[in-house]
Amino acid sequence: MGAITCKFGGTSLADANCIKKVKEIILSSNNRRYIVPSAPGKRNPNDKKITDLLYLWYKIAHEGLDASEPEKIIRERFNTIVSELSLNIDINKEIDEIARNAGIFDTPDYMASRGEYLNGKIIAEYLGATFVEPAKSIFFTESGFLDTKTYDILGEQLQGSGLFVVPGFYGSMPDGSIKTFPRGGSDITGAIVARASKSILYENWTDVNGFRMADPKIVPNAKRIEEITYQELRELSYMGATVLHDESIFPVLETGTPIHIKNTHEPDNPGTMIVKSRLPKGPVCGIAGLGGFSMINIEKTFMNKERGFGLKVLSVLDEFDVRWEHMPTGIDTMSVIIRNNELGNKGQLIVDAIKKRCNTDDVSITKGLAMIATVGLGMNHHIGVAARLCSALAQAQVNIRVIDQGSSEMNILIGVDESDLNKSIQAIYKAFEDWS
Repeated sequence: MGAITCKFGGTSLADANCIKKVKEIILSSNNRRYIVPSAPGKRNPNDKKITDLLYLWYKIAHEGLDASEPEKIIRERFNTIVSELSLNIDINKEIDEIARNAGIFDTPDYMASRGEYLNGKIIAEYLGATFVEPAKSIFFTESGFLDTKTYDILGEQLQGSGLFVVPGFYGSMPDGSIKTFPRGGSDITGAIVARASKSILYENWTDVNGFRMADPKIVPNAKRIEEITYQELRELSYMGATVLHDESIFPVLETGTPIHIKNTHEPDNPGTMIVKSRLPKGPVCGIAGLGGFSMINIEKTFMNKERGFGLKVLSVLDEFDVRWEHMPTGIDTMSVIIRNNELGNKGQLIVDAIKKRCNTDDVSITKGLAMIATVGLGMNHHIGVAARLCSALAQAQVNIRVIDQGSSEMNILIGVDESDLNKSIQAIYKAFEDWS
């Protein structure tokens, strides 16, 4: 069997005891050779994540204020871990260097990345592994996207025997400055390492037993998803499923490297396997939803006969620097669904601009919308999926505000009032749990 890349999340590395469990997992297979650690997470519900403390430290220091409190907490956390693991490593020297640079950069990326950096140093020492610095092996372009030269350069640094530790979450810009991925970006680093090292499997170790068919906070005891494709996962992640960062799919998409979601605290649980393709047993594999959307409703008689109407609408959004999510259309109507954080306070300005540019009959905004994705590769092989979904929502007394399905028939997207989000997901789950 070939090599395996293992990424461990913050809750899996929250303290020394957690790190000891992680070592047992790594050493239980000679194939687990490439380790990607996150920064230490919460030890209990009232605790703080190291990354959150680092962002706070940066903010206070950047404002020229006394940042001794977050610095003290961070020192204590890492010193306790080093002490309880009986390591011969001068972690305070590393933190002294961080303190000297705490507020000098224009962005918080350097500070935010130090949790992964420090944890990587500790874990490399604890495992007797080679430490690989992401700032010298993972590269971004000027526009902030991953530079593909990363795979060759990082791959060269991962040659040889033994274990390698590559801290998650960050790399470097062309000028050498530190840049982080989005929050949760250690998942992305794991995928990059898996591709660069030519691993045959990417294990993503977290604190849950894989993906569920629906959020267990909304549907207690929701069924575990045994197998899901990259594309299905991306659809669910985009609409709120949070076990794995949706951008972590892209590095392994070309190579087809499977991703195995595993639970650090229950390593024998089968978890969820994410693969390039699968043979679906039923029409639906998962349901996910999010609140926080608005819908711009546009009406104009003979809209369908007017060339370039949609382009005019999108040009208005572009001028206001607003990204749109979905655009269901009719003969004389068009709806544009936008996240509230994109729309901000520009709503009325956009309405007025669309009216003026498109000479519409009416333009209005519907707020308080939630979007729900019902996802499954098997939909196009089964008759009556949409009918069952709509019937389930009708029985739950939920009004569907908008419905959209792409030509791939892999995702039925519906919009409902935010107040109906949870009961809608529960109703859809009940309709499909035994047909999945």
